[in-house]
Amino acid sequence: MPFPFFKRKSSIPELEKIAQETILDVKDIIAPSSIIVGDESIKLGGRLAKSFFIFSYPRYLSTGWLSPVINLDTPMDIAIFIHPLETGPLLKKLRRRVTEVQAEIAEREEKGLIRDPALETAYRDLETLRERLQTAQERMANLGVYITIYGENEKQLKEIETTIRSILEARLIYIKPNTYKQREGFISALPYGMDKIQRYTLMNTSPISSIFPFISFDLSSNEGILYGINKHNNSLILFDRFSLENANEVVFGKAGGGKSYAVKLEILRLLMQGVDVIVIDPENEYEFLADAVGGSFFNISLSSQNHINPFDLPVVREDEKPEDVLRANVINLVGLLRIMLGGLTPEEDAIIDRAITETYAARDITPETNPETWHANIPLMEDLESVLEGMEGTESLVRRLRKFTKGTYSQFFNQPTNISMEKSFVSFGIRDMEEELRPMAMFVIMRYIWNKVRSELKKRVLVVDEAWWIMQTEDGASFLYGLAKRARKYWLGVTTVTQDVGDFMKSTYGQPIITNSSIQLLLKQSPATIDVVQKAFNLTEQEKYLLLESAVGEGLFFAGPKHVAIKIVASYAEDQFITTSPEQVLKIKKAKEKLAKEKPLSEEEKLY
Repeated sequence: MPFPFFKRKSSIPELEKIAQETILDVKDIIAPSSIIVGDESIKLGGRLAKSFFIFSYPRYLSTGWLSPVINLDTPMDIAIFIHPLETGPLLKKLRRRVTEVQAEIAEREEKGLIRDPALETAYRDLETLRERLQTAQERMANLGVYITIYGENEKQLKEIETTIRSILEARLIYIKPNTYKQREGFISALPYGMDKIQRYTLMNTSPISSIFPFISFDLSSNEGILYGINKHNNSLILFDRFSLENANEVVFGKAGGGKSYAVKLEILRLLMQGVDVIVIDPENEYEFLADAVGGSFFNISLSSQNHINPFDLPVVREDEKPEDVLRANVINLVGLLRIMLGGLTPEEDAIIDRAITETYAARDITPETNPETWHANIPLMEDLESVLEGMEGTESLVRRLRKFTKGTYSQFFNQPTNISMEKSFVSFGIRDMEEELRPMAMFVIMRYIWNKVRSELKKRVLVVDEAWWIMQTEDGASFLYGLAKRARKYWLGVTTVTQDVGDFMKSTYGQPIITNSSIQLLLKQSPATIDVVQKAFNLTEQEKYLLLESAVGEGLFFAGPKHVAIKIVASYAEDQFITTSPEQVLKIKKAKEKLAKEKPLSEEEKLY
């Protein structure tokens, strides 16, 4: 039997109108088939959702504390609401609270009760916060953080909740479910910008900034060496320093913070990658490593048999002009003599410049002669003295220079070079050099290394340990800066290591050296220098506290624009090579001596 509307023409427009109204739109597609709101969760179609809010925070928050939650491989929604507050009324409340705490402390003292550390800590915190609010360094705000998780069933939901709780509670951060308010919690975590929960924690801007989650950089690549573990997400920090705009590195840390351990570990892994490594070692602590890897260790001192002639010249490459090479060498030598002679007047500076040029010319070393013949005629410091004696107005210069040609220092400064850098690992130890001569010795060694680096293009790393020694003089600091600035052209990476950050940064070249270093490793710092470090590296307050409280071998690793918290790790075999602990070193030596008495060591065993 046909339907009635086929007989009634007037019904057709009404049916067309109904059909148009029932067309599906986007909301119909994305909406769940049903929503059931429960006390502890919401059922969205076939899935469950559960929302939480954070209700308790610790006294200190580390940077990126929310990142481990975000990095979980599970879907969730997180909403962060920050409601700024007026400073004036808060200051009045703080003033009243400070007075109350102060009165309570005084009352306890009058009664003869033992001091309460919690009260004293609260008083200090309140005073600090009040001062920062008054000077507009901080603002106060109500912070609300809401999390909604999703699961296929109650069991999966519980597992995700347990994981999130364990991550946050390890940082003394606690969450609660939005019991009887799951609908409001679900809406608050959606990108509507509507805060229907309004569960707040009063907080100042410094700890609020630590919630910013997008800091978990991944520094893993297919090439390079292992620097350590990324503490943000436990991934490996694999990096090739030569892949950056320059291969320079600075390593800052207090004594015992793990600087030498980290640098030695990097050296060991670079050697396995075929990179040559050169070390300027003020404490002779790389000698054991040099023996272990079959490298060369040169003990540089006044009584040593290893000598470096300051007048040595680099090999002139095909793309260089002899006059440019000779001129650059003369300028560097003038800088060295400024250090040796305790400074030069403008007149003396000009005289020394001309005398060095004439000293080379006396040995037939000029821009016009064949550079291949230069190295057979290299002059010594005594030749410069002879030239100065033949010039007018040089009596003072000759007297001061004589200490280095005929006096106590002549054994080091007036000898021909008798060392070579053929091996892949070379260390120059200057521990036995007199303290006043160390800056000069480091300058001479760096000039020698620089000449060798320029002569042959090869992937190398130069480690300048305790660089503050060379930074004590203007010319030494200038030379180190020039080295770091030009190293990239010669496939060289300069690693500057120091524990005395204050002295390093006093030099006008301190900050430029940091700026010209693409990799920066900051380990545990002392309270006396942390403010200098914070300013030099533009650290947040949380990063500052991390460096103060970090364990040995932990800190911050900067690679170009990225930086992560790092933990340096080594295998047992690597640890035996690079350990700097006196107890461990003595233990290893005794074990080797005991083993040697029992049976002779093979060549392979001697390496261990």
